[in-house]
Amino acid sequence: MLLSKLKSLALFAAICLPTTFLEPPAQAATCTGASFYGTTDGYHGQVTASGEVFNTYALTTAHRTLPFGTRLKVTRGNKSVIVTVNDRGPFVGGRGLDLSYAAFSKLAPPSYGHIDVCYSVI
Repeated sequence: MLLSKLKSLALFAAICLPTTFLEPPAQAATCTGASFYGTTDGYHGQVTASGEVFNTYALTTAHRTLPFGTRLKVTRGNKSVIVTVNDRGPFVGGRGLDLSYAAFSKLAPPSYGHIDVCYSVI
């Protein structure tokens, strides 16, 4: 009898109690290659796919599918940077992000050309 009452109480709690206090599940980081653009390639000052003017000294990134305005935390080792998606790309195999020069510079020397990073939506 006691066991059936406990089961009923547990079922009632699961159905009726609000779930607004539960934290959303943490999103797993995606790891990929990243490059940068906007210094000597003519993109600085051009209009991006989102309609914004590209500023290579702003903390932005290009991604193939994430919605414009999505904010990402991009990490390499013990360094990280928060960027906003405002363009489409990269269009090179093995790379998932095309960072602005400023964002890339916070993670590695630009002379590296491309690096491995992990990112998550924030």
